[in-house]
Amino acid sequence: MHLKSCFLLAVFFTFYFTNAQEEYSLWEKSIPGQIKSDEVKEYATGGTAEEILRVHQVTEPTLKAYFPSKELANGAAVVICPGGGYRILAIDHEGYQIAEWLNSLGIAAFVLKYRLPNARIMKDPSVGPLQDVQKALRTVRQNAQKWNIDPTQIGIMGFSAGGHLAASLASHYQVNVYEEATVISARPDFSILIYPVISFDQTMTHSGSRENLIGKNPTEAQIAYFSNELQINKNTPPTLLIHSVDDEVVPVENSLAYLKQLKKYKVESELHIFSDGGHGYGLGRGGTHSLWSKNAENWLTQILKK
Repeated sequence: MHLKSCFLLAVFFTFYFTNAQEEYSLWEKSIPGQIKSDEVKEYATGGTAEEILRVHQVTEPTLKAYFPSKELANGAAVVICPGGGYRILAIDHEGYQIAEWLNSLGIAAFVLKYRLPNARIMKDPSVGPLQDVQKALRTVRQNAQKWNIDPTQIGIMGFSAGGHLAASLASHYQVNVYEEATVISARPDFSILIYPVISFDQTMTHSGSRENLIGKNPTEAQIAYFSNELQINKNTPPTLLIHSVDDEVVPVENSLAYLKQLKKYKVESELHIFSDGGHGYGLGRGGTHSLWSKNAENWLTQILKK
């Protein structure tokens, strides 16, 4: 083989395996609480320079794995929950792009395409996403040796409604939401919540996320159960919160309420509030909020040392 061809082939394989990706079905057998429906089929919209990529009507949840190069890998991993108001998944700028950024830090990343609440395909729409995120965390921990991951350094990360799901895992990891005997813990070792929906209290919640998950007329018990600031205890994982003052979709009071309770229970925590950014900015649009990823990198460096 020509020397130049050998070089190009080597470059190709180096590039390919640096960010090797594979998408795994989340549930090996039956999906808990599933209702079969020919009417509900997954589809995507957007994905252009003008419109973000949106995934709709997820019926088959998956984990898409992104692995860092061997030279950078530090053994840590993060499961990522994209946002979208429990209506769609903003799976690119709050999923795939975030996974690539984490890979640049040496961290393995797993983008969770979770089921969106839908009574046509779920017996209990409010619990479907929590079932998926518990299973996702357990899957990464179960395959830690195979994927060269430290099972004590697996975190959860979420954006907007995905931040609500991530916080729900951090506070309900011990609740048995599906029938599958397992000794593998679903507790994340840390959580990163980006402009998250935290509370379902009407004074601060994102009404769309609340209605999509628990309906238009929820009980007080449902509201309290999914108001994650009320579910914190001393075993809640260390948490980093990112929010913007000018967020008119999910008020910054969500992160403030969560931080207050983290402090009460002496859970290691950190909050960065930016003056700009609004909502749904992913890695940033150019204002001061674009610094959040560097703040997160610094925080992760400290957390992963422990």
